[in-house]
Amino acid sequence: MSTYLVYTHPSAGHTYPLVPGLLELQSRGHRVEVVTAPALVAPLTAAGLSTVAVDPRILAIQSDDYKEATGSGRLRRGLGSMLDRGDLEAADLERHVARVDPDVVVVDPITYGAQVAAERSGLPWVVVTASLLPMPGAGIPPYGLGLAPWRGPVGRLRDAVLWRVVEGLYRRALMPGVNRMRTAAGLSRLRSPLDLNDRPDRLLVLSGQPLEYARTDLPVHVRFVGAQQWDPPAEPPAWLLEDGDPWVLVTCSTEYQADEELARVAVEALRDEPVRVLITLADAYATANLPVADNIRVERFVPHRLVLDRACAVVCPAGMGLVQKAVSQGVPVVAVPFGRDQPEVARRVVQAGAGVALRADRLRADRLRQALREARTIAFRAAAAGARLRASGGPHRLADELEEAAPGDLSVRETPGQQSHLPVGVETA
Repeated sequence: MSTYLVYTHPSAGHTYPLVPGLLELQSRGHRVEVVTAPALVAPLTAAGLSTVAVDPRILAIQSDDYKEATGSGRLRRGLGSMLDRGDLEAADLERHVARVDPDVVVVDPITYGAQVAAERSGLPWVVVTASLLPMPGAGIPPYGLGLAPWRGPVGRLRDAVLWRVVEGLYRRALMPGVNRMRTAAGLSRLRSPLDLNDRPDRLLVLSGQPLEYARTDLPVHVRFVGAQQWDPPAEPPAWLLEDGDPWVLVTCSTEYQADEELARVAVEALRDEPVRVLITLADAYATANLPVADNIRVERFVPHRLVLDRACAVVCPAGMGLVQKAVSQGVPVVAVPFGRDQPEVARRVVQAGAGVALRADRLRADRLRQALREARTIAFRAAAAGARLRASGGPHRLADELEEAAPGDLSVRETPGQQSHLPVGVETA
């Protein structure tokens, strides 16, 4: 049996999707040790996983990318915050490697310092992402722009040009910091962010079709293992169980990004609709100051699973975690992306037939009301998308791949540089 050290990004959206697969891995007799945010230690421990907290100094460095006015500015600022955590992450992971003596190290794609330490350790190491795979390939649109696939020679030209643009944005924002850490660790410098994810022995993606595009040229060390969802066990509040109109779940991002406008417009749009609306504000709860309406309920947070069981639709900024939960349960989505990886996730919702998208700069009450009505008319398509996503994998497949990564089992490994792709993701909500 093998020992796995799992170092997560310290947020629920990056940690909770790992839980089902880690529990499955542990049930097979392996030892699993998770390092995550202090607030997540208790729920993961209660679930049965050995869990300890990251260095608290890491959490003191928070992303404030929402303060930038442009997409490129938000990208630079968001990646800058992640890089600022890098030295602390590297030292933290090294301490836990010495303590646990693992056979395999598992890290999050946006813990850049932890990736450097994992590579330097000489141990088999795996990157697991709870977001979409931002990787060039035949017929794959440039990541992050929210563009639909475009076939034919014009589409291939568009994709080739815009992939270079995306690569350049990431390279300028990311590579000076990454290469500083790599040089200090005695590792080779990388020319481009397109080289970064060639480094781990496995890159596992916690998603699948129809949210992921079909690929014909996937590198052999990259595997889709299917959508995975987990919330700490909780009982539904009494008000959620009361008879009445169907529920619509409206959420702001769990990782704050100044998207309270979505909640405010949702009140105006839905106050006279034949639905009950639950708005969850997360970190915006203390400052949102929303209008009041009889069919609107506002909470800081309610476990999404409890609400989705009773919801006719979800309105959200298109964070990957909630989108995968909604699609898996066949609940249609109105995606209103504000930034980060959300434009890309919103596009995949539309391509999958699982909902509709509305640009944040076009957000008005009448448009949001119409988008919700449209989404509810395609509930049958959302149900079909959910069936496909549920069939794309699950905890058993994640556990299978992690077992294969243990020493002696890495039978399929391509040469670094054979296939290049973008670093997986920016922070998901």
